[in-house]
Amino acid sequence: MEEPRIDKTVYTGRPENTEGRLEKEIAVYDFLDSLGIEYKRADHEALMTMEACEAVDQLLGAQICKNLFLCNRQKTDFYLLLMPGEKPFKTKFLSKQIGTARLSFADGEQMEEYLNITPGSLSLMGLIFDKEKKVHLVIDKEVLDEEYFGCHPCINTSTLLMKTGDVKEKILPALGHEYQVVELPTE
Repeated sequence: MEEPRIDKTVYTGRPENTEGRLEKEIAVYDFLDSLGIEYKRADHEALMTMEACEAVDQLLGAQICKNLFLCNRQKTDFYLLLMPGEKPFKTKFLSKQIGTARLSFADGEQMEEYLNITPGSLSLMGLIFDKEKKVHLVIDKEVLDEEYFGCHPCINTSTLLMKTGDVKEKILPALGHEYQVVELPTE
């Protein structure tokens, strides 16, 4: 597999020049800046897999979490799961902890409808666009225990790194989304 092209510069904060950047990406920077959150940024080619994200993880010095968009069988309940990248996803463990029937992956149309994100760019920041709170946020405890939190700004051509404390104390309250903490097995 070919390595993704990555700008080896780690930037602080938003891009100086926003030309060619999507409105939803700029909305993320506006949101973070409005909360006074400090963050680092790496720019790169589109990253479509966790494996492709590894080089960016190394550049930023922290692991970006895996983000999964899930739904129930009836496609009436939607979930954004944030979990460590190396953990395997096993629906039975998650379903049991959150008290729902078996979950499956939701499709890209629903991801775009509720979070304004296309597949490959899923991120906690998509909840900025979920004004009706249709998506339930579920976070693996290990993600919250890390010192740093990494995610895409609603597009997978940049990756942001911020303190997890800022996510817990500033971002989650500002989003207004309740969230549930789970402990998923490592095997």
